[in-house]
Amino acid sequence: MGEFAGQMQDSTSPAPDTALVDPDIHVESFRQAREARRLELVEDYVELIADLIGDGGEARQVDIAARLGVAQPTVAKMLKRLAEDGLVQQRPYRGVFLTEAGHALAVQSRERHRIVEQFLCALGVSPEIARRDAEGIEHHVSAETLEAFRLFTARTV
Repeated sequence: MGEFAGQMQDSTSPAPDTALVDPDIHVESFRQAREARRLELVEDYVELIADLIGDGGEARQVDIAARLGVAQPTVAKMLKRLAEDGLVQQRPYRGVFLTEAGHALAVQSRERHRIVEQFLCALGVSPEIARRDAEGIEHHVSAETLEAFRLFTARTV
C-alpha cells in the first residue's frame, strides 16, 4: 500500500477527468438510458416471438417463458402490455402473433443486434461472447453510434 499512498487523491476532490457535465446533458443521458431500459423488454419479446414464429409457425406463451427463463404469469402480463401497445395479437389456443408494427420492431431490433455483433467480432471478440454482449448493447446504443459501428464493420470486412 505504501507505494500507492502518494498516488491516492483526497476523497473530497474529484479526479481530474471526472468533472461533472452540464446538468442538461446529464439529464438527457439518464433519460436516454431509462428509455432504453423501458424498451429493452419489449424489443426482446417481439424479437423472440418473431424467431419462434419463423421456426415453428407460432409463439406459445410456454415457449416464450422457457426461452426467457421467466414464469408464465410474467409472460402473460407482458403479452397483455404488448397487445395494448398494438405489437401482438393473442389467439385462444393458437398462441401469439406479431402485428405489422410488432414485426417491424422485431426486424429493427434484429438488425441492431446484427450490427453490434458484427462490430464486436471485428474488434476481435469471440462470436459467442459478441452474440451475448450484443443482446444488451443493442438496446442502449444511439442511432449515431450504431451507424458508426456499421461503417466501421463495412470497412473491416
